[in-house]
Amino acid sequence: MAGAAPTTAFGQAVIGPPGSGKTTYCLGMSEFLRALGRRVAVVNLDPANEGLPYECAVDVSELVGLGDVMDALRLGPNGGLLYCMEYLEANLDWLRAKLEPLRGHYFLFDCPGQVELCTHHGALRMDSHYCTDPAKFISVLCTSLATMLHVELPHVNLLSKMDLIEHYGKLAFNLDYYTEVLDLSYLLDHLASDPFFRHYHQLNEKLVQLIEDYSLVSFIPLNIQDKESIQRVLQAVDKANGYCFGVQEQRSLEAMMSAAMGADFHFSSYPCSLATAKKGDMGPEMATSTLVGD
Repeated sequence: MAGAAPTTAFGQAVIGPPGSGKTTYCLGMSEFLRALGRRVAVVNLDPANEGLPYECAVDVSELVGLGDVMDALRLGPNGGLLYCMEYLEANLDWLRAKLEPLRGHYFLFDCPGQVELCTHHGALRMDSHYCTDPAKFISVLCTSLATMLHVELPHVNLLSKMDLIEHYGKLAFNLDYYTEVLDLSYLLDHLASDPFFRHYHQLNEKLVQLIEDYSLVSFIPLNIQDKESIQRVLQAVDKANGYCFGVQEQRSLEAMMSAAMGADFHFSSYPCSLATAKKGDMGPEMATSTLVGD
């Protein structure tokens, strides 16, 4: 007797430094998705995340808590968090068992804010104020590039807290320059005017060359309070993880091409169900939303 057809699960792994707004993003995005009719499950993978503002379907603190690890092993916050992630990695059966009853849901994984987990560590969004400082922006570009190469998932980089950007100071260039990561030599010219960074001109020049050689990093500005802003992000994520091309969605070729080419399309036509794989379990289709932050 043939079993039920396995489903392909879609979702987002939300990563980024502490304070970049990952938890706020998960709250805002989950509310937006539910308004569209999608069944959403938010999974908290941060054992240090307390007082969650959203309804949590799975909470890693049920498996391991950062405070308990720090007390028992006499570790600091960074070491304790690394231990927690390694413990989760060693107990993935626990996570699979928790996710199994949630088949058919769209997943949002709220990940820890330790950047090393995404850039260096095998166990595993940026704040717009970095645009006001050329040196910090180059650093952000390097971090984003390293994360994209290390995680190896479809990737969407976000510049969060766009509603606060005017409070951070005047930008040297228009916003498109930062989101599209245009000719970075102009940033080098700005750095050359600073006596401190003038001594590191060759280093910054090589970093900029590396970023431009890969030509992978770009950003989408996000104001989590603005529905149109969230919709633009969701368009990009749905293209990245393939949700908009699901076989059960029966979207017209015109609508699919519109999504693929980046033209506007209407989310009201999205169905609630997830795509079903034709042959075998295709596994989760995940897009990584990286928030650039403090």
